[in-house]
Amino acid sequence: MRAVRLEAIGAMALREVAMPVAGPGEVLVRVLAAGICGSDRHMYKGEYPTGRPVTLGHEFCGRVEAVGAGVTGFVGGELVTVDPNIACGTCPACRAGRVNLCDNLLAIGVFRDGGFAEFVAVPAQQAFVLPDGLDPVHGAFSEPLACCLHALDVARIVPGSTVAVLGGGVIGLLMVQLARLAGAAEVVLVTRQASRRALALELGATVAIDPAAGDVVAAVRGLNGRGVDVVLECAGVPETLQQGLGMLARGGALVLFGVTPAGVEVPVRPFDLLVNEIRLEAAYLNPHTHARAAAMVASGVLELDRLVTHVVGLDDVAAVVGAAPQPGEIKVIVRP
Repeated sequence: MRAVRLEAIGAMALREVAMPVAGPGEVLVRVLAAGICGSDRHMYKGEYPTGRPVTLGHEFCGRVEAVGAGVTGFVGGELVTVDPNIACGTCPACRAGRVNLCDNLLAIGVFRDGGFAEFVAVPAQQAFVLPDGLDPVHGAFSEPLACCLHALDVARIVPGSTVAVLGGGVIGLLMVQLARLAGAAEVVLVTRQASRRALALELGATVAIDPAAGDVVAAVRGLNGRGVDVVLECAGVPETLQQGLGMLARGGALVLFGVTPAGVEVPVRPFDLLVNEIRLEAAYLNPHTHARAAAMVASGVLELDRLVTHVVGLDDVAAVVGAAPQPGEIKVIVRP
């Protein structure tokens, strides 16, 4: 079969490789749609740990082609989304229920071959059945949505609250929709690209701000004179973390979600955090949220089609991952 292999830092290529088989406890999935994630670009550049050589692609949806020995619950033909994060279940973090912090986490599409291929073998417990008639492209959104749901759990948005989303990529635009569904009365999207600001307003944002137009902290605080209750930092830029802390009302919370390069440091003022009782937290991966995400995708409550800006084949994956996001790009979907 064909698969896109990350062979070294900065070296990715489409190869002919052996067809995987469904081993004991596994199912073989024919990949129908896979999303290209910002993390794939980080792995390509060596900014995020990964195995090499490996087939990337951790956001994917497909149909069960074969069932391995000992598997129950699958007979073949089911449309599935796959949770890529395989926890060991025995380390202290797993025993505490914090499977995203597993000491032995093995991620499909990171350390184990993933979805930028025609077929992929995965543990059966990582596969979640979707309605048969669902668009596989929608199913490929389940993994990033699961991560977003964890961030919403950490944020603890309550009805009537005010939320600022920093970053207008696919994650930011999903967060806008989720914040409104969680009951936020005001959702502010901060991003430089005018097209993304316009789309955010159509997806539920009440205000969209260009951070290049002036003092973005003053602009956000000036909306109500006190700041926002929650900031969802989805850009992974040190500057936005500092800006986000400045936007918060007293008693507010900032959830760090965007991925910054390892080793980056950001100065904060502990006194301000203390006297304003600011909650600074992080949301990593998707602990126990993938089933919820699959159900939400299946419900049709989210606008997903408008987030897809490019559809490519396996031949184009290496070029897309190896380049910076193109102007107007939100989500690139691979159709093997």
